[in-house]
Amino acid sequence: MSREVTIDVGFAAGASVVVRDEEWLVRSCEQAGEGWRLDCLGTSELVKDAEAVFFTDLEPDIEAVDPSTARLVPDDSPCFRRTRLWLESVLRKTPLPLHEERIAVAHRMLADTLLYQRRAVAQALDPGNLRPRLLIADAVGLGKTLEIGMIISELARRGRAERVLVVTPRHVLEQMQHEMWTRFALPLVRLDSDGIQRVRQTLPSSRNPFTFFRKVIVSVDTLKSERYRSHLEKHRWDVVVIDESHNLSNADTHNNRLARVLAPNTDALILASATPHNGRSESFAELVKLLDPTAIVDPKDYTVDDIKHLFVRRHRHSPDVAAEVGGRWAERLEPEVLGVTPTAAEEAVFAELADTWIYGPSPAAGRGGSLFPWTLVKAFLSSTRALIETIGNREPRSPEEAEALVRLRELAEQARDSAKLDALVEHLKFVGVGQGSTRVVVFSERLATLKWLRAELPTRLGMPATAVRMLHGGLPDTEQMGIVDEFKRLDVPVRVLVTGDVASEGINLHAQCHHLVHFDIPWSLIRIEQRNGRIDRYGQEHPPRITALALASEHERLSGDIRVLAKLLEKEHTAHKALGDAASLMRLHDADAEEDAVRRALAAGRNVDEVIPDPDDLEDDFDSFFAEAGQDTPEPPLVIEDYTLFRSDLDFLREAVHEVYADPARRIKWAEHPQDGTVELTPPADLLARLSALPQTYLKDRKVHERMVLAVDATTGREELIRARRTSATSWPEAHFLGPLHPVLDWAADKALSRFGRGEIPVLAADVEYPFTIGLATLSNMRGQVVQRVLMGFSFFLKDVDPAHHQEPELLDMLRKAGVRDGGINTGSAIDVDRWQPLVPRTVDALRAYITSMSGIRRGELLKSLMTAQRRIDRWKGQSLQLTLNLAPSHKTRVIRMVENHGRLASDVVKDLYPRDEPMLRVLAVIVPREGTK
Repeated sequence: MSREVTIDVGFAAGASVVVRDEEWLVRSCEQAGEGWRLDCLGTSELVKDAEAVFFTDLEPDIEAVDPSTARLVPDDSPCFRRTRLWLESVLRKTPLPLHEERIAVAHRMLADTLLYQRRAVAQALDPGNLRPRLLIADAVGLGKTLEIGMIISELARRGRAERVLVVTPRHVLEQMQHEMWTRFALPLVRLDSDGIQRVRQTLPSSRNPFTFFRKVIVSVDTLKSERYRSHLEKHRWDVVVIDESHNLSNADTHNNRLARVLAPNTDALILASATPHNGRSESFAELVKLLDPTAIVDPKDYTVDDIKHLFVRRHRHSPDVAAEVGGRWAERLEPEVLGVTPTAAEEAVFAELADTWIYGPSPAAGRGGSLFPWTLVKAFLSSTRALIETIGNREPRSPEEAEALVRLRELAEQARDSAKLDALVEHLKFVGVGQGSTRVVVFSERLATLKWLRAELPTRLGMPATAVRMLHGGLPDTEQMGIVDEFKRLDVPVRVLVTGDVASEGINLHAQCHHLVHFDIPWSLIRIEQRNGRIDRYGQEHPPRITALALASEHERLSGDIRVLAKLLEKEHTAHKALGDAASLMRLHDADAEEDAVRRALAAGRNVDEVIPDPDDLEDDFDSFFAEAGQDTPEPPLVIEDYTLFRSDLDFLREAVHEVYADPARRIKWAEHPQDGTVELTPPADLLARLSALPQTYLKDRKVHERMVLAVDATTGREELIRARRTSATSWPEAHFLGPLHPVLDWAADKALSRFGRGEIPVLAADVEYPFTIGLATLSNMRGQVVQRVLMGFSFFLKDVDPAHHQEPELLDMLRKAGVRDGGINTGSAIDVDRWQPLVPRTVDALRAYITSMSGIRRGELLKSLMTAQRRIDRWKGQSLQLTLNLAPSHKTRVIRMVENHGRLASDVVKDLYPRDEPMLRVLAVIVPREGTK
């Protein structure tokens, strides 16, 4: 049975309420149990600027302020500043309608204008979907992180991103946090090992950390703890993002169990992965079920139409992508395999491997004995150090194997001089390492090889030890993130990054680097593609140069197999250009499975070409189905370009600080630097409290508590990001971009709102012939989310005649002509407040009449959409129950229970989206003629 919900009609974002005889502005509201949770800002004298959370279940005497009783207060500020700030702040704090399809803020962030990325935003915001649920399955390098930031930004402007959880692999925590803050002004509290330690020092051990911080980024490894999982089960989110989500499709994994905890407890769910499926329809259905449990009836049999609204999938050569990326993503060069002639000692190792282990009667015994010889070969192709490590880790299965391992180890230890290391050093010097700022990332899958390269390269290159850094999964998360950050910054002396495959997923290394070396070639196309994608991605201005080093043994039989392995690089490049996805060739969709298939083919004496077909030889299967569905994206959405009362965020911020502080230069050290495109201020105490949720390293590195510097336009913001990477000791820009969601603007809006006291609204005398008023009406759904927002003007020509209505564009033009919109001269004319006070209740009546007629139309549209959704849920439920008829009784009971539960939860979502009966009404201002005019 679905829960019953009691609604207090006066509560909505933007409303004024009285609690304990003090007035508060509702910043956001949502259901909490049988009542409401109200996040409020104090507006009356005793609680001015205070922040508080009230629960209607605990505060039964919360009253909504009657808009008809608002008192007029003359605005004597210069250029009508107080009124303009008041109006602008109210509109900024009032969410856009839930299903506003235009982009409102994302186009004003630090992201290039790419329509294919905006298509992903349109897909997430599509009013045809009950909730924003999307899998971003774009190929490596297209900018999934930016698409995520754009979506969250738009949800925030709609009041749907108060509480955000981002889950990533631990090595990309800082990168994701950096992108969200520097480009979108979305502050995420990073709960890495250091962050968790800080939380433990701040909060009681019993306190749920996810209720303390509104926006959090945490690694999936941290959430493996049962303690944190129990915290998650008790908390609801507005937005959950799971990056690198390809590990969710297996129902038996920890990651899937974690996702199943999060999915029902969030409104918006965004999954991101370049490799989101394993080629099996049932497995992908498991992923889709997280987004919408009612999308697929039979996981073995579904169509494109069932799922196309839930994901996007494009690659570098998709038509809409290729047409846009142009010079901002240079085409990679043909990969180069450098054949390396082994030393005599290395050739002896090859001979031993070939004659004793591969082609002779192998001494390897027991299970997996036929594959172990190729494990030895693979280790040796990395380095002799890796081979020695592999031998040491092997427990001999027979005396013959033990003797053979000893002999092989002796030969390996004699091959200390490495021809491949010589070739690497020669290649690094050839591309310019040590001669300038050239940087190279060198991949190897073996830790022993990484440690050896890290020890050898500085001396061989004639460079200091700080010029070579090593990255691998065994390092603490904070150290991993620090190394990646260093490699992106030009001022840091590191020139070579030797890394394991921990860096092959999610990390961007292209900022200062376009050279990549495979010191050993992975036996997996997926892993090659993932590695290459670290430098071959959008924003790479130089053609990526991919090089692999391959020992070219002269052994008659082994040399052929090694040459075939070198062709893997060529195979990946062909798939990259033809299909946009290397995983589509082998159709295994798992790097370890691909490697195992190659190893088995070699062990069986098969040609690797039989295992890895050419793109032209592929047959239609789930990969083709998947690619077809993901390409069908909406048209790029329109954007909201017009301004209301201020032409820029800087204009708004400037006027706000001058309104609040008589001498801002003295009080908060406000200073503008037009030649640099920046402003700066010393954050006052109430702003400092808000900044505590910002990235801690940003606050520390840039000493933001002492001085906050802001870049006031996108050009300066981008230059600051580049400067931080090239000349700064930190990757955080000195001047942070003043984007539309920046916390300092939210602070300024709250300060502006508090300039009017309890129940007060401005009245001003301007160049108008007849008085007119401004009203704002919003209609919310059962979750308190705005579904309709109307800004109206009302002109009063005669005392006893209903006022004329003016839609928002006409109203803004009226404000412009009156000299209010752009800050005209306020003469300070005396205003007879009592004369104009009756216009307030008349405006409320007119606004209620208008919105009642208009909301009836909007309600009808919403109800029609919701009824369609409910019919689809009922149809899914009936068809799903039909499939259970032939199941075994024990299994049937469990499946029926699951279907009933999913159906109930989906129906509850529909009920929560029903529009409420009563709109929220506010009179914002009254504009009257100056004395002596009509």
